[in-house]
Amino acid sequence: MKHTKSILFCNCGAGLIAPQRAAELSAELRKLEADVVELHDLCAFSVHDAPKLGNLTAGYEQTTIIACFPRAVKNMLQQGGARLGEFDVLNFRTLNNEAIISELKSRFSIPEGESNYLVEKTDLEVPAWYPVIDQSRCISCGQCARFCLFGVYRFDKKNLEVVHPLNCKNNCPACGRTCPTQAIIFPRLPENSVLSGAEPLEKDKTIAEKQSSLFVMLNERNKSRQSIFRQGVMQLAEEERQKALEEVRKMNQKEE
Repeated sequence: MKHTKSILFCNCGAGLIAPQRAAELSAELRKLEADVVELHDLCAFSVHDAPKLGNLTAGYEQTTIIACFPRAVKNMLQQGGARLGEFDVLNFRTLNNEAIISELKSRFSIPEGESNYLVEKTDLEVPAWYPVIDQSRCISCGQCARFCLFGVYRFDKKNLEVVHPLNCKNNCPACGRTCPTQAIIFPRLPENSVLSGAEPLEKDKTIAEKQSSLFVMLNERNKSRQSIFRQGVMQLAEEERQKALEEVRKMNQKEE
C-alpha cells in the first residue's frame, strides 16, 4: 500500500555519512509510515538519471530529502533538471540520527508504522563529483570557467553553465574557491563550508552606512585582512588544480 508521504535518503557514496550510521538511520526509517527510497546516491542520480528522482516522488503530498546542505541539494536538483515539486531537506551533516527522526515525526507529522522501503543504486561508473551553481548568487563573471582546465563549464556572453559535469576531476574544488560571490558548490566536499553548500554569512549592510573615522579605519584593516585571506585561497585553488592535472598526466601515462 502506497503511503501519502515520501522520504529520499541519500546513502552518500562520498562517505559524508558513515556506513554504520547510515545503516542505523536506515533501520529507524523503516519504522515510519512513509514510502522511503534509499539512494546510492543523490549526487549520482542528479547528474546521471534526474528524471527517475521525479518519478520516485510523483504523487505524494509531502517529500522529505535526507542528505547534506539544503542549498547544495536544491541547486543540484535544479541544475540536473530533476522535477520534484515541493520538498524539504534534512541535513545529516548537522543533524544526528535522533534529531532527523524527531524532525520527521514532529515537524513533518510522519507517525511510527511500517515503511515501504526501496533501495535504488545508480549505474554511474565514475565518482559523481562536479560543481553546482547557486544561480541566486552567480553574477556570470566567468572566473570559474576561466580557471577550470577540464571543460566543465560553458561561458558565453555572460551566460554560465555546467555543461560537462563529469569532466570535473574527483576531489578538485579549485574553481569554486575563485568565485567572488561564493556561488559555486561542491556537494561532496568533506569540509563543512560555504563551498560545500553551507549558507554564506551576509555582511551587515547597516554598518556600511556609518561614516565615522573609526569605521573607516576598521574597514580598511578588514580589507587588508580579506586581501591576505584571498591570496591564501587562490594559492590553495592553484595547488588543487595542479594536483588534478598531475592525476590526469599519471592516468595518460598508464594508458600509453
